[in-house]
Amino acid sequence: MNNLLILPVVIPLVMGLLMVLFRKNISLQKIVSAASITATGAVAVLLMIQNEQEGIQTLQIGGWQAPFGITYAADMFSSLLLVTTSIVALSCVLFAFKTIGEERESHYFYPLFLFLITGVNGSFLTGDLFNLFVCFEVMLISSYVLLSLGGTRKQLRESIKYVLINLISSFLFLVGVAYIYAVLGTLNMADLSVKVAEAGQGGMLTAISLVFLIVFSLKAGLLLFFWLPGSYSAPPTAIAAVFAGLLTKVGMYAIFRLFTLVFYHEPQITHLLIGVLGAVTMLLGAIGAVAYGDIKKILTYNVIIGVGFIMAGLASMSIAGMTGSVFYLIHDMIIKALIFLIGGTIISLTGTSKLEDMSGLIRTHPYLGWMFFTAALALAGIPPLSGFLGKVFITQGTFEAEYYWLGGIGLLTSLLVLYSIMKIFMNAFWGETYLSEEMEKGSTKGVMVPIALLTGLTVLLGVGAEGISSYVNLAAEGLMNPELYIKAVFGE
Repeated sequence: MNNLLILPVVIPLVMGLLMVLFRKNISLQKIVSAASITATGAVAVLLMIQNEQEGIQTLQIGGWQAPFGITYAADMFSSLLLVTTSIVALSCVLFAFKTIGEERESHYFYPLFLFLITGVNGSFLTGDLFNLFVCFEVMLISSYVLLSLGGTRKQLRESIKYVLINLISSFLFLVGVAYIYAVLGTLNMADLSVKVAEAGQGGMLTAISLVFLIVFSLKAGLLLFFWLPGSYSAPPTAIAAVFAGLLTKVGMYAIFRLFTLVFYHEPQITHLLIGVLGAVTMLLGAIGAVAYGDIKKILTYNVIIGVGFIMAGLASMSIAGMTGSVFYLIHDMIIKALIFLIGGTIISLTGTSKLEDMSGLIRTHPYLGWMFFTAALALAGIPPLSGFLGKVFITQGTFEAEYYWLGGIGLLTSLLVLYSIMKIFMNAFWGETYLSEEMEKGSTKGVMVPIALLTGLTVLLGVGAEGISSYVNLAAEGLMNPELYIKAVFGE
C-alpha cells in the first residue's frame, strides 16, 4: 500500500476547491495553481522512481482489498504519463498567466484547470472501470466549461457539439460497464483480466470490448474525430494547448490499458481493428493537415495524425511497437502542447490564423521562429529530436507483426506532417516582413518561458533518449505482461 498514489488526485482537487473561495485574488490563484501542479509532478517523479526500484505501486482505498474496494495502481506507464501531464499542465498554466485575460481568470479559470488535471491524473491511476468513468466525467465537465469560457459565438457553437458527442460516449461507456459487470460480476481491471482469461474471450466479451473501443475512440479522436478540429480551435491558446496535449491522450491510455490487460486474447479481431482505425485516422488527418491554409486547422489535424500513429504500435502487440508507442505518446503530449502554444502566439502577433495573411516574422521574432522550426522537425520524426525514436520503434513493431501496410502508412503520413508544419513555417516566418513590432496585434512578453521549456524538453528527449529508455522499456514490458499488474493489485 502506497499512500502517495492518492496525492496526484487530491492535491489539484483540494487546491482547486480552495481557490474557488478566493475568486477575486487572481495573484494567489496563479501561485497556488502553479505550485499545485509542481507538487503533483514531484509526487509523480517519486512514483516513477519507486516503480523502477520496487515495481508497480498500489493503494486499496479504505483498506478494502481488491476486487471489492477502489484500487489505485501506478505502473511505469501511468507514472510516466503523470510526470508528462504535470510538465504540459505547468507550461500551459504559465502561458495562461499572460494570455488568458482577466475576465476568464475571474470566472474560475484556474480552479477549473486544476479540476481538469484531477480528472486526467485519476484516469491514469484508477484500477477499476467505474472509477475510470468518474474520472473521465470530472475531466470532461471541467473541459466543457473551459471550452465555453468567454462565451464567443464560435466557442458556444463548438461547445454544444463537444458536449453532445461526449454525452453519447459517456452513455455508451455506462452500457459497456453494465454489460461487462453482468457477464463477469466485477469492474476491477486486474480481476477482469483474470476472469476473461479463465472464461475465454468469446463472442460476447469481444462484442463488449468493441463497445469500449468505440467509447474511447470517440474520446481519443481515433477515426471518430469529426468533433475535434472545431472544438480544439475554438478556445484560447492555453486551453487549446492543454486539450491537445492531454485530453485525447486519456482516451488513448484507456485503450492501451484495456486492450493489453483485459481484452488481449483475440488480437486478430480487436488489435487488427485498432490498426485499421489507426491507419484510416492517419490518412484522413494528413489530408486535412495538408489541405487547409489555417494554422488552427493544420495543428488540430496533426493531433489526429498522432492518435493514429500511436495506435499502430498497440496494434502490433510487439515489444518494439509498444516501446515506440510509449515513447511517442510522451513526445506527442509535449510536442502538441508546444506547437499549439507557438501557433497561438503567431496568431496573437498577426491578428489572423490564415497563412496567406502573414509573412516574415523570423526577422522580428527569431527565437520564436527557430523554436517552431525545431518543433516541426520533432513532430515529423527527424533525428535526433524526440519524435524519431518513437517512429522507428513503432515502424519496427508493425513490420515484425507483418502489418507492412500500417508501417508504410505511418511513414507516408510523417512526410505529410512535415509538409503541413513547414507550410506554417515558410508562410509565417519566411518571406517579406509585413508587420513591424509596433504594428503587431500582440506580444511575446511573458510567453517565451513555457515555449522554451517545452522546446528544450523536446530536444532533450531526442538527444538524451538513453536517459529515459530504461523507464520506457519497463513501461512497455509491463503492458506486454499483464500478470505483473494482476499480482501487484492482489498483493501476491
